[in-house]
Amino acid sequence: MTPLARLLGLLLPACATPGAQGLPMPAPMDVAQLTRPASPNTALAAPAGFQPAPDVVTPTYHVSAPRLYAAIQAVAAAQPRTYQAAAYPDRLQGHWVVRSAVFNFPDLVTAQATAAGTDAATLVLYSRSVYGYGDFGANKRRVEAWLAALQQVLQPAKER
Repeated sequence: MTPLARLLGLLLPACATPGAQGLPMPAPMDVAQLTRPASPNTALAAPAGFQPAPDVVTPTYHVSAPRLYAAIQAVAAAQPRTYQAAAYPDRLQGHWVVRSAVFNFPDLVTAQATAAGTDAATLVLYSRSVYGYGDFGANKRRVEAWLAALQQVLQPAKER
C-alpha cells in the first residue's frame, strides 16, 4: 500500500486496508431489484431489456450458467488488485473488491449468471465506486475489460 493510501485512510477508512478488508461482507444481491444511484460512479452490463437500462448490453452466452459463473470467476481472479469479497455459488453470484493502484480506493463488482435455456446463460455485471461522486469512467472501462476477457475465456481453443 502506498504512503498516499495510508494518509488517505485517515479520512476514508476503507482506503487504509488491503484486499477486501475494511468493507462489510456483501450480502447476496437481488439483481432483478437493482437500483442505481443518481451519481455517475457505476456501470452496469446486462442483457437487453434489463431494468435499469444497462450501460453495456451483454449477449446470451451459449454455455451453461454454471460454466459462465466459473468463467467470470476466472476472469476476476486474473484482474490486478481484485479480491473476492463473497461468493454465493447457489445463486451463481460473486462479489469482488477492486483497489485503485495509487490511492487504494475500493470499488465493488458483482456478477451473476442466470440460466436462459439448456445450454445458454445471461450475465449481469455491476461495478460501482465506494467513495466519490464520479469515477472518470473507471467502472465502465472495468466492465468492458471484464467482458472482453470473458469472451477470451469462453472462446473455444481452436478459435484462439
